[in-house]
Amino acid sequence: MDSRAVVRTYLALMLGNTLAASFIWGINTIFLLDAGLSNLEAFAANALFSAGMVLFEVPTGIVADGVGRRASYLLGTITLTLSTLLYVYLWEVEAPFWAWALASLWLGLGFTFFSGAVEAWLVDALDATGYEGSLETVFGRGQIVGGIAMLGGAVAGGFLAARISLGFPFVVRSVVLAVMFVVAWRLMHDIGFTRPERRERPLAEIRGIWNASIEHGWRVPAVKWLMVQALFTGGIGIYGFYALQPYLLELYGDPDAYQVAGISAAIAAGAQILGGVAAPQIRRVFARRTSALAFIAAAGAATLALMGLFEHFWAVIGLTVSWGLLFAASTPIRQTYINGLIPSRQRATILSFDSMMTSAGGVWAQPALGRAADAYGYAATYLMSAGIQLLALPFIALSRRQNAPADLVAAGPFAAEVGPEVDEKRQPDDEPLEP
Repeated sequence: MDSRAVVRTYLALMLGNTLAASFIWGINTIFLLDAGLSNLEAFAANALFSAGMVLFEVPTGIVADGVGRRASYLLGTITLTLSTLLYVYLWEVEAPFWAWALASLWLGLGFTFFSGAVEAWLVDALDATGYEGSLETVFGRGQIVGGIAMLGGAVAGGFLAARISLGFPFVVRSVVLAVMFVVAWRLMHDIGFTRPERRERPLAEIRGIWNASIEHGWRVPAVKWLMVQALFTGGIGIYGFYALQPYLLELYGDPDAYQVAGISAAIAAGAQILGGVAAPQIRRVFARRTSALAFIAAAGAATLALMGLFEHFWAVIGLTVSWGLLFAASTPIRQTYINGLIPSRQRATILSFDSMMTSAGGVWAQPALGRAADAYGYAATYLMSAGIQLLALPFIALSRRQNAPADLVAAGPFAAEVGPEVDEKRQPDDEPLEP
């Protein structure tokens, strides 16, 4: 397999993953409210999904680093298929909140098998096949493909919910996930990944992977501060997206206009496409990737504040486009930066740790802001979200102060020289990808 085939496989995985997920993105909050949950309970269920990701991110990252990226992906498709069908059953029987809590944790487990594994598979496979292009470009293409899939899935999910039932898009998601199991089985092979030597003490091996990931991840200041800022930007991104569904319905004046609720996901999809195109261009405007991330975080906070101030349907629609574009444009830049800071051997685990921090942001932000929405309304929570997102800026600045080579836009696609504080401790067999 050459680098072009690797990129094609990555794009196919992004297409299928996003299409499966996006069928319910436009109606998920409405689905939970229709099942009899309050705003607090609905966002608490979403928070427990995030909590599941926090609990299982690193263990499943260890699976990807210890067993293989492909095995992790296949386990993810199976887990998500079963947990999605459980969601439909709970909706049918109007189950109590504790059942939704357990199902949400299981759903979070399914997604953790994906996070980190696919990205780590891509970076390692591109390095092994001699890729010399820009990682931002590949990640940007992934966002474009994902945005197209999200646009189609969100619109189709809203249409199916309105014409058939709110549960039917979840059934369709399960079918697509089953198809992606077959696709990954045939196309996704662990290129550039060497499975650790099997030992007689598997727990000791897992502990070794975990310790090495802490050493090369959390104890590296540039990586640590980037992860901490995700507690704020990630949590607000999760709440802001899911709160848009009932907020737009409220502004529109028709609680049964599910197609309108799907607009929020469709807008995010369109913004993701444009963000994937814009990311390489934005990257060229700034000398450092952290400068681009700080600018986008500040601009996103301003947009969120305006979404709370202008309580008008079309005004919020326009601002949602701007917010989605900013959020999407930051993703390839951030992915390239963090992949340039970490070595290959622990890549999936550290990426899972980073995803865990984003999910942790959702754990505290969603129930807190969901309760605030019950008390003060959705508009007020967008103003609160803007203030919370600004808290990320000092941590981006702290990451910037480390002067990591990967922060420089001129750095190569595999510039994983993470700084002298790691080089002094790195073991010979843990060498990062060469530029």
